[in-house]
Amino acid sequence: MAPQPAAPPSLGKPDPREKPPLVREPLPSRRADEQRGSEPSMGVKGYFRLLHIFMVLATFALRVLINTRPRLRRWRKRSDTELRHREGALLREKLLRLGPTFIKIGQTLATRADILPVEYIQELSRLQDEVPPFPTDVARAIIEAETGTRIPDLFESFDDVPIAAASLGQVHRARLKTGQSVVIKVQRPDLERHIGFDISVLRRVARVLSRFPNLIRGVDWEGSLGEFRATIFEEMDYAQEAHNAETFRKNFARWTEVYVPVVYHALSGQKSIVMEYIPGLKVTDVDELKAVGIDPKLVVRLLSRTYLKQLLEDGFFHADPHPGNLRVMPDGRLAFFDFGMVGRLDVELQSKLINAFFHTIERDVHGLVEDMVRLGFIELTPDQEARFKPVIEGLLDRYLALKIEEVKFKELVFDLAHVIYEFPFHIPASFTYIIRALMTLEGIGTLVDPSFNFFEVARPYAKRFMFRREGRYLRGLIVDSLIKGNGGRIEWGKVWKLGKMLVRYYIRGENKL
Repeated sequence: MAPQPAAPPSLGKPDPREKPPLVREPLPSRRADEQRGSEPSMGVKGYFRLLHIFMVLATFALRVLINTRPRLRRWRKRSDTELRHREGALLREKLLRLGPTFIKIGQTLATRADILPVEYIQELSRLQDEVPPFPTDVARAIIEAETGTRIPDLFESFDDVPIAAASLGQVHRARLKTGQSVVIKVQRPDLERHIGFDISVLRRVARVLSRFPNLIRGVDWEGSLGEFRATIFEEMDYAQEAHNAETFRKNFARWTEVYVPVVYHALSGQKSIVMEYIPGLKVTDVDELKAVGIDPKLVVRLLSRTYLKQLLEDGFFHADPHPGNLRVMPDGRLAFFDFGMVGRLDVELQSKLINAFFHTIERDVHGLVEDMVRLGFIELTPDQEARFKPVIEGLLDRYLALKIEEVKFKELVFDLAHVIYEFPFHIPASFTYIIRALMTLEGIGTLVDPSFNFFEVARPYAKRFMFRREGRYLRGLIVDSLIKGNGGRIEWGKVWKLGKMLVRYYIRGENKL
């Protein structure tokens, strides 16, 4: 693989690529968020905004209610699937009109198969491609305010037409005075004020909805909004994004197939970030990749491997791996962009996920149900336990009876969603972005290769992480959870199963993949 490019000249300032000390906790953006104090008071303006939101969503809900009336079904010419697609498209348009906060909420809802129909999710996933840009003169003013320098003094050239626009900002190409081709991501004007205000309004809505747990069962309204708030404020802090990029670069320092663009820290701030421009193709450009001699299937497998490492080893993952945030470079390396939305897993949660994977491989349905309880997907009272567990065990048993390559992650999530309305099943707020990443990843995989299956690709690498964990503490947790009982007594049955897995792992050559 080609080496990383040499550092560019410093433009008479400290080295733009100089890596500031990585901050793990507390996060700068969250600390700044705490310093802002409590959320702004709604006031009259807030109640007008609340009324506007209510009217927009109420008209949508009324249309859905009318469409689902049994008496009107006989007069409809469209199928239920077509109707839900039209409703999803209408919801997408309404969220676009409500602004950045609701665009981000829509993108988050696009991962929540436990809340919305599949057709809605398919329509909301298009929000990523339909966000209009804001005026270039505003973008120029923000860059100059962040750097304290005029655009002509910073760049040899600056493209006024953005190459991409998203809910929180837009991207322009430029060339430094020293010749390097770069991109500048610029935040939308007054974004923090608008989103903070909307969240203060939505918090009141969430509190009201929490009083009606049967309205949409399994939804933690206040928890989900709190997770959304923390994540979006971190995503708005481009200085934190620069730190995230350096953390990701450090985690993949030994992976020659993965590349993170250079971030020019001296030219970046909280509302604009300058980074190296990377030429190449999208991971979904199948024909173009084949034309230059790159196998798209191998690219998707590499992408899957990186996510196993991020989730099971690093505990730090890119939470938004849509095709616009990935690039296949001319030499075949996979480049990652846009580290504003990242997720973090503590050691205990990683251990629980590995435990669940062990039970999946061994087709231990009872163990999987216990894992779901420990992970927070199921909350059972003693009275509910006897009634619920056989149902969920039957569902999991049906999937585990299939060959691993026949199980689709998205279909499994959708199927599990059907039990929500009858049983106490919900997706914890902390899992929203893990599921978002995995569903996006599988969507890319099936687009590139219709036979792609994340579970099948992940299996050998997940086993490797099980057997080759770094860190004595985590290895101790795995041994305690997989081999020893609660009382410390070794369960030889589990030792035997783990040994068989290890033998098959080496006999099949999975350790060489």
